[in-house]
Amino acid sequence: MPYPELKMLIAGEWTDGSSGKSEPVICPADGSTIGTLPHASPADLDAALQSSLDGFNVWRKMTPHSRQAVLEKAAGHLEDRFEDISANLTREMGKPIGESRIELRVAIDLLRWYAEEGKRVYGRIIPSRFPNMQHEARKEPVGPVVAFVAWNFPATNTMRKVAGALAAGCSITIKPSEETPATAIAIGRALTDAGLPAGVLNIVFGVPPEVSEHLLASPIPRKLSFTGSVPVGIHLQQLAARNMIRCTMELGGHSPVMVFEDCDIEAAAKLCAAGKFRNAGQVCISPTRFFVQDSIHDRFLALFTEQVEAVKVGDGLDEEVNMGPLVAERRIDIMDGFVSDAVSNGAKLLVGGSRIQSEGCFFAPTLLQEVPDTARIMTEEPFGPIAPTARFSSLEEVIDRANSLPFGLAAYAFTGSARTAGVLKQEIEAGMLAVNSLHVHSVETPFGGLKSSGYGHEGGIEGLEVFLATRYSSEIYS
Repeated sequence: MPYPELKMLIAGEWTDGSSGKSEPVICPADGSTIGTLPHASPADLDAALQSSLDGFNVWRKMTPHSRQAVLEKAAGHLEDRFEDISANLTREMGKPIGESRIELRVAIDLLRWYAEEGKRVYGRIIPSRFPNMQHEARKEPVGPVVAFVAWNFPATNTMRKVAGALAAGCSITIKPSEETPATAIAIGRALTDAGLPAGVLNIVFGVPPEVSEHLLASPIPRKLSFTGSVPVGIHLQQLAARNMIRCTMELGGHSPVMVFEDCDIEAAAKLCAAGKFRNAGQVCISPTRFFVQDSIHDRFLALFTEQVEAVKVGDGLDEEVNMGPLVAERRIDIMDGFVSDAVSNGAKLLVGGSRIQSEGCFFAPTLLQEVPDTARIMTEEPFGPIAPTARFSSLEEVIDRANSLPFGLAAYAFTGSARTAGVLKQEIEAGMLAVNSLHVHSVETPFGGLKSSGYGHEGGIEGLEVFLATRYSSEIYS
């Protein structure tokens, strides 16, 4: 199937909008233009906002069972179109087709889980101090939502916000990434084909700051959900504050990996390599700072090196490929900067370290040894296929180093000690911690960070609650 024609969804209609502006969509595997994406005008954004309010007043009055039926039907449409959507996800983002299939399957699971959980939004009756009074607290949809998402997971980033909002009874206007638009559009088509009322979902594109500033200046949105960088998240919070729009912020991370001497070293090396180079390291929960205990450092590095050297890089549509390209040309220079800075600060380059292939945005899987904590890659989120490693001596030392940054999204540890695991669960400052695995999220579990990595959650009942408001009432009866 060829890459699809790209449209925006505004007030129930698929449209090019009225701005007359557009931009190319580039395939990162070969640099070719695969599509043309229209931009929304201010009038288009106003239409989306008004239709979102109108759609909300329809959708919120439908029963949870009726809403669930629409979302379940949409999940079926996504399954019917599964291979085409997966291939287009790889074309626009670059990740291996196997990873695209997994991502789309998770997105479908998210839609189904939220659809069912939306039928279990409960309030409560609160015992009164008075014999003839009743207190009631009700959960209701918060209102029209606006959302902005990053390019690295075009299906799940979009679905976490869309499915959560719709299941709660909210309408949502979302601006996916302009670099990976087709996947979000496919989700939108599945929902409209399933009978989602007009205006309940709007999909718009444009120059990001222009779109966000226009949408958040409106009094219509009551909720903002954002996935992206810390600086942009801070800026969006400031814009949202002007209209008292509540926020969920899923921001960047810089996940420490603590490899202790009592772990299964071979298993740890395999898992670390598989996790580090998934999606070419372009993952907010990617393992990014590898701390290895002194006594096993050399053995672990030898095993880790073997795993890194075995990664097969290429076009993600090749079923044999383990790692695709970076999303865009700009990421290559950023990777070069991280490597050169680390080496200039005393790190040793073991594997990779440079661009590969003559076309496309490919950077070699890279492994660095003895990287000082002062190197940029140990303090700034790399968001790429570079694994920096360093030694540590004690549990107390590695906890201090793991917690030293303002980020607190995910963290990982490998140990055979229940005591060590228990201490880490208490002391590591991260919203998600995995011990002896890299698994920190399922559709039914909360996904979110601490400190500068944001607040609020996606996934689990917590991911539904962020789209709900609580209303209290009391009644005196005779």
